[in-house]
Amino acid sequence: VVLIFGWLGAQLRHLKSYTRAYTKLYPNAAQIVVRCNPDTFWSTISTIQQRLMPVIDALEALHCLPPSENSSAQRHARILTHTFSNVGGCLQMTHLGHMLQQKYESMSTQWSFTSALILDSCPTPVYLNTIKLAFSIMVQNPIVRYVVLTFISTVYFTRFCLSLLFGKQMMLVSDIPIDMWNPRVLPWMGLHTPRLYLFSRKDSSSPWQEVVHHARIAKERGMDVRCELFEGSEHVTHMRVEPERYWSSVQEVWTVAVSRGKDEKRISQTPPARQYRSLL
Repeated sequence: VVLIFGWLGAQLRHLKSYTRAYTKLYPNAAQIVVRCNPDTFWSTISTIQQRLMPVIDALEALHCLPPSENSSAQRHARILTHTFSNVGGCLQMTHLGHMLQQKYESMSTQWSFTSALILDSCPTPVYLNTIKLAFSIMVQNPIVRYVVLTFISTVYFTRFCLSLLFGKQMMLVSDIPIDMWNPRVLPWMGLHTPRLYLFSRKDSSSPWQEVVHHARIAKERGMDVRCELFEGSEHVTHMRVEPERYWSSVQEVWTVAVSRGKDEKRISQTPPARQYRSLL
């Protein structure tokens, strides 16, 4: 199963470039595409979770989840998760992880899936300026853009003040880097799950230094980390600029994941990938 979390405001025509490529690479794999509407930023947690329920239904239909809380009859699934950007992919993926952990809490140690995680242009700390930049790119009309950015700033500062006032975290995006350091950010993942960070020096939304920092900490915590640093691509455009390198990296990581599922001991002794040794 290929599970794709799109970036904020990504249209289906944008995401089809990735689904078509995955169809060519893995023609027998089912695909689940999770879009992220722009209003996700100011949505409540309950609204986000409600929108993610069809994803859980799809995973259950594909026998990737236990049929009930007290059952472990699911097959040995293989899931490649591909997420884009912070406010889009990472936000929804971490919420899905929280939902699944709550639903199958008693089975938290029984998940043993072949899995890999592809992180495109993420994760990094999310600031107001980066959020406004993302919406500025989406909204072309200058008048509408001004109204939207004013609204974004109002929502951001309102939630920030409420967090200080009530001592409760109400900034939905503030915990993204921390959540993404969890090796079980999705319950079928773990330290055995290879992670591929794809990022660029030219990305102004997700600075490459921040991505490298996140990858370095993940590696220090025992996760299998590898990186691909691009030079000339903007935010979530690395595949369009260097498609062969992009998909070669994805295939390499998935090959490692599948091999590890067959022979954990042999793969655990595999030396780190050449690219991330020079960065981390």
